[in-house]
Amino acid sequence: MSTNIPRAVILAAGRGTRMMPLTADCPKSLLPLAGRPLLEHILRGLHDGGLREAIIVTGYLGEMIEAYFSTGTRVGMRLLYHRQHTQNGTAAALMSVEELCGDAPFLLHWGDILIDPVNYRAILDAYACASPPPTCMVGLNWMDDPAAGAAVYQQDGRITRIIEKPPPGTSTTHWNSSGIMVLAPRVWPYVRQVQPSPRGEYEFPDALQQMIATGELVLPFELQGIWRDIGTPEVLAELEYTYR
Repeated sequence: MSTNIPRAVILAAGRGTRMMPLTADCPKSLLPLAGRPLLEHILRGLHDGGLREAIIVTGYLGEMIEAYFSTGTRVGMRLLYHRQHTQNGTAAALMSVEELCGDAPFLLHWGDILIDPVNYRAILDAYACASPPPTCMVGLNWMDDPAAGAAVYQQDGRITRIIEKPPPGTSTTHWNSSGIMVLAPRVWPYVRQVQPSPRGEYEFPDALQQMIATGELVLPFELQGIWRDIGTPEVLAELEYTYR
């Protein structure tokens, strides 16, 4: 069923400042984990989940990512690239590839998140089976406290509220927005309407909040197994030990 979702969009443009000094001369997506770049783990998981094409939004040292993966033969996928010259938020990064996405649903993936690969086929199939088709199906991961991410609240099988980086200890939910989701083409008007945040960036969670506020169907999908945000050298070192 997931063949109706032809491609993924991977946001891999960031500077990776929290990963310094590892990212001084290497984009975060190419940092090695168990002998392979982080992005290669993601792409191989997507391939095994049934996807055969990915659009990668690059930015900082993007030429290194494009040179390493080239057309995608290494991972069995067709890879396209779009260079985001100004890193001004996830909504801006996504908006820049609207024309490449066409009019089909797609999987959106933050480029610094690793999950158990079994989740890719599972979320694609869940989206394909949903009736009516949702505007967005958001992958959720369980956390003791989602203060560092986005707390997700549900009611009657749909997402009703998302609070970005809530103060520690204030959330009454353990579910966090994972950075992996499936989107229908009707998300584009919401992405176009995003305004700059207080820090001057165009953030995709603002589009997601607007979808919920206007009554669009936004469904949850609870991920299984590992979920890690590769945000610091310590997390990468811990994962290296786990993978090996």
